[in-house]
Amino acid sequence: MIAPSILSADFARLADELAAVPTSDWIHVDVMDNHFVPNLTLGLPVVKSLLKVTDIPIDCHLMIEDPDRWAIEYAEAGAYNVTVHVEAAQDPIKLAKNLKAAGAKAGLSIKPGTPLEPYVDVLKHYDTLLVMSVEPGFGGQKFMVDVLEKVRQARRLVDTGHLKLLVEIDGGINAETIEQAAQAGVDCFVAGSAVYDAAEPGKAVEALRAQAAGAR
Repeated sequence: MIAPSILSADFARLADELAAVPTSDWIHVDVMDNHFVPNLTLGLPVVKSLLKVTDIPIDCHLMIEDPDRWAIEYAEAGAYNVTVHVEAAQDPIKLAKNLKAAGAKAGLSIKPGTPLEPYVDVLKHYDTLLVMSVEPGFGGQKFMVDVLEKVRQARRLVDTGHLKLLVEIDGGINAETIEQAAQAGVDCFVAGSAVYDAAEPGKAVEALRAQAAGAR
């Protein structure tokens, strides 16, 4: 699965940018509040607008403080998958249940320095694990290969039946890094500049998908 990140798209023409990647599995939307991360992007009004102009499932990655309060509104608006950070959630199990009750898949994200082991039981309540392969807050960063060990751990837990979730990765995914991430066990790849800096974003999506499938 390929999920182009509109953080790398032209914000003045977002509807066109979504239309340029018609075969994408998800559209990844980074919501940053300038508190949990040192950057400010977009919020719920823009997500609602995006939902009106595309049938591609919207994958909201909330890099925000107090997701227990704010995340539910993204689910209620119609986002397909709503991901919150375990470092910010006060009650991640309750939050997962509330997101699902509001109609969305529930995702849990962990920063590069956050270990997986303490949250295995929490992840039993989630549909998606988003492993950050850069420090959250800015696009265009270099891929951190060390995080792939967490991907491998998650893949083993899924393959042995201990977890039932999709493994997603975000940060520095491009033609040079996607194959090693696929080999580690990633299901869904968030790609920003690798898609939207390409001359033909739609073809870039197809090429990344083919690379990942070949490596997996």
